[in-house]
Amino acid sequence: MFHSSPTRWLAAFPALAAFSALATLSAAVAVAQPAPAKSAEAAAPTVLTYKSALEGYQPFADEKPIPWKEANETVYRRGGWQAYAKEASGGSGAGETESPKGTAAAPAAQPGHSMPMPAKKEKP
Repeated sequence: MFHSSPTRWLAAFPALAAFSALATLSAAVAVAQPAPAKSAEAAAPTVLTYKSALEGYQPFADEKPIPWKEANETVYRRGGWQAYAKEASGGSGAGETESPKGTAAAPAAQPGHSMPMPAKKEKP
């Protein structure tokens, strides 16, 4: 009866890895070899161009900070952190402002996501 042993697989693994690497290397060499030119005059040299990765670089420009009282007033006028949270979540009415001290509505229950509360134990 045939028994597969992990040591046999471990012994065969380096040979399989070497074979696959050799096959990949030979395929890459075959692709990289240029086609033979018909004549020396017919083969024009490839023109290489240089484009710097930093060509469109713009140095950091430090923004002038605004006073903290003015920043707090702006946030208050826009509706507080709730308005920013609604804007970030993509909710409708990003331009609407609500009173930050208004009553918050209870979140609507999602269908299929209910968990029954455990029964209250009576004290003896």
